[in-house]
Amino acid sequence: MTTTNPPGVTFGRVMRSEWVKFRSLQSTPITAGAAVAGMIALGWLTCALNADRWPQLSAQNRARLEPTALSLQGYVLVQLAFGVLGVLVVSGEYTTGQIRSTFSAVPARTPVLAAKAAVFAAVTLVVGEVAAFAAFLGGQAFLSSQDIGTSLAEPGVFRAVSGTGLYLTGIGLLGIAFGWLVRYTAGAIAALVALVLIVPGLAGVLPESWLPHVLPYLPSNAGQALVTVRPAPLSLPPWTGFAWFCGYVVVALAAAAVVLKRRDA
Repeated sequence: MTTTNPPGVTFGRVMRSEWVKFRSLQSTPITAGAAVAGMIALGWLTCALNADRWPQLSAQNRARLEPTALSLQGYVLVQLAFGVLGVLVVSGEYTTGQIRSTFSAVPARTPVLAAKAAVFAAVTLVVGEVAAFAAFLGGQAFLSSQDIGTSLAEPGVFRAVSGTGLYLTGIGLLGIAFGWLVRYTAGAIAALVALVLIVPGLAGVLPESWLPHVLPYLPSNAGQALVTVRPAPLSLPPWTGFAWFCGYVVVALAAAAVVLKRRDA
């Protein structure tokens, strides 16, 4: 198998090619639009409902209310949309057989992986940040009617809001990695959902003495430390958790690169 690219095949040209394929993918605007709309709608609705029932809440429930989390909670669902889109960016080429043409043009293969990841990360970071800030600002407008809102100037708030876009981008990159590793859409999505949602839930049945050494370091738990203003008791510090999360993403992409080089298209 040839492992060098023909003359004239530069990384910049591979990037442009991947950008054209990414924006041509039918699922791209649908998923991105649904993610933004869903995150904004859920954040605004939750804040509006909590503002409406604020006068009836007990003192204990009022103390638990965290305005930033109310605005941003839609990311829990949106992360699946980003992850699925990451899978489809890769598995779609295997499904249509276009991957053979791609590797014929770029025999080294690794630049294709890097270009797909770079294009995907750039687009989803912008989309994720727009969704996060829109959800936050609109949600706080509802909460301010009861004087229970917060602002980006408050400690930890700007980090949580901007960190939401970073976390969602990381989940999408995990989807890309699973797309390369598994190649089949259903299998890759199942693996991603298991890692992000199911494993953290199953970890709760571990012996209590194990939990501080396991739960905070799971990928989604570590990454979500960045988007939380009030950390959970077993949560890592925000940037420490995000560093762990980025480590998982890097390892997954590195494993995908190794597998990609060793097997046939």
